[in-house]
Amino acid sequence: MAGMRFSPEDSPEANQHLQLPQQQLQTGREVASDDDRSVAADSWSIKSDYGSTLDDEQRHADAAEALSSAANFRPASDYSSDKDEPDAETSMLGLQSYWDAAYLDELANFREHGHVGEIWFGTDVMDTVISWTKSLCTEVSQGHIPNHGGEPKPQSVEQDEKYLSCWSVLDIGTGNGLLLQELSKQGYNPRLCLFTDLTGTDYSEGAIDLARSLADRDGFSNIKFLVDDILETKLDRQFQLVMDKGTLDAIGLHPDGPIKRIMYWDSVSKLLAPGGILVITSCNHTKDELVQEVENFNQRNIAISQEPSATKDQETHRDHPPFRYLNHVRTYPTFMFGGSVGSRVATVAFLRN
Repeated sequence: MAGMRFSPEDSPEANQHLQLPQQQLQTGREVASDDDRSVAADSWSIKSDYGSTLDDEQRHADAAEALSSAANFRPASDYSSDKDEPDAETSMLGLQSYWDAAYLDELANFREHGHVGEIWFGTDVMDTVISWTKSLCTEVSQGHIPNHGGEPKPQSVEQDEKYLSCWSVLDIGTGNGLLLQELSKQGYNPRLCLFTDLTGTDYSEGAIDLARSLADRDGFSNIKFLVDDILETKLDRQFQLVMDKGTLDAIGLHPDGPIKRIMYWDSVSKLLAPGGILVITSCNHTKDELVQEVENFNQRNIAISQEPSATKDQETHRDHPPFRYLNHVRTYPTFMFGGSVGSRVATVAFLRN
């Protein structure tokens, strides 16, 4: 939903080596003005936000307890609270009021001018994510788990038809829904639409209204769009492919980001079917940082499974952690900074055990 902002006309490569300084943004505002949103977005070239305004005290308490009990399995800087970490980066972009107002503007622009709105991370990254994910799903469907040394190999159309026709897809924080539109288009041929079960969710009603309007205009009536918060999801089914392009980034910038990130992983682990794939695209974290966060989540679940009060479902994590690293995109442009080679975006896939 959120991430680096590019209009369809902008070239993402033009800014790939730039990171503008972070502007200190107020987090207590209930409503953001147009100028506030413009300044926030322009000053936030790498960061983005997708917060949640949960009132469920018990869920927060459970996550806080998990955060405390798992402290021995992660670096102190990973999930420390705002009080423990005075330099924690939060912003108004973590508030739902910001995104509600932003998508109302984009919906109005669509109705008046036909604009699709922002394309998070840019079109080139979106196209890379889709084509790479499609190849990865095909290999996994064939029983070929990619090794860590190479890219998934592109498959022929015939192979795609055979192995991808039954994949169900959930896009978390779907925003304007263009990721699912492009996934549907790339998986289409006159005989078969390969990814036929497509669902996009967002906690902003304005985002869902925009996504539905764009899908209706562009002829993608097969895509379902639902108002749903990943942190307190009401979805009662599982998906074989879950995609996240900027949502985890944003959750981490909420004032309660450390707790909400744990809630995120708990929810995603329930929504992703066994043997399914989670694909996360991030502009805030490297591949290694995402892998480490998943390992921290796995270790927390192992610790919980060893407690006397553990349920049968929790006990299964003792020998089978929820996730394992599968692969990552290696074709993004890189740059040198401080003697280290990096990329402005990372896409990493994890397999649900």
